[in-house]
Formats: sequence, C-alpha cells, structure tokens
Amino acid sequence: MSLQAQLQVASTEFQKLQAEMSNAVDARQRLGSQLTENEMVKKEFERLTPENIVYKQIGPVLVKQDQSEAKSNVETRLEFIKGEIKRVEAQLKDIEERTEQKKSQLISIQTAIQQSAPQGPAGSKQAVAAS
Repeated sequence: MSLQAQLQVASTEFQKLQAEMSNAVDARQRLGSQLTENEMVKKEFERLTPENIVYKQIGPVLVKQDQSEAKSNVETRLEFIKGEIKRVEAQLKDIEERTEQKKSQLISIQTAIQQSAPQGPAGSKQAVAAS
C-alpha cells in the first residue's frame, strides 16, 4: 500500500476515533447530570418525615408511592448511574489511548512522505555568484 493510501486510511480511522470520543463525552455529561439530579432527590428524601406523602408521576397522573420504595428506587438508580459513569470513563480512556496511537502513526506516515518527496530547486543548495 502506498504511503498516500496509508495516510488516507489512518486519517479516516483518526476521524472515527474523534467522533467516538465526542459521543462518549456527551454520554458522560448526560450521566453526570442524571447523577446530580438523583442525588438531589435523595437529599430531599432524607428531609421527609413518615407523615409526608410521596407521589410518582406516571404519564400525566400522579400516583401515591411508598416512601421506602421511592427511596429504594433512587438508590438503585444512583448505583446504576455510577456504574455507567465508570464504564464510560474506561471507554474514554481507551479511546484516548487509541487516538494517541493513531496520531503517532499519522505523524510517522507524514514524515515518511516528506522524506520520500523529491527535492526541487528550493530544497537543493546552490551557490549563486554575484556579478
């Protein structure tokens, strides 16, 4: 495969990795927002007394829900979100490593192309005699 073809393939792969990174960053930000929201709900639940009534929205309707069940649901959701954050962060680290490797490969190919290019008059040293 020619150096130009290798450069094209590596460049395409690098762009795919950048798109993957962007998607993973978006996912991490969404999970961060969900985590914050659920932590706020958990703090609100800590302030409740046994007499307080908790409602859950199901479609357009509010339905009474047991406090302990609601608290349990939020805890489960928090655990799930934290697990997803760890997974996405590991994915981000992997993508970063692959991106760095691909960047090094691109630099190597570009260097090889520059070294193999024939040097024209601008690249050669010629003494110019002044008259």
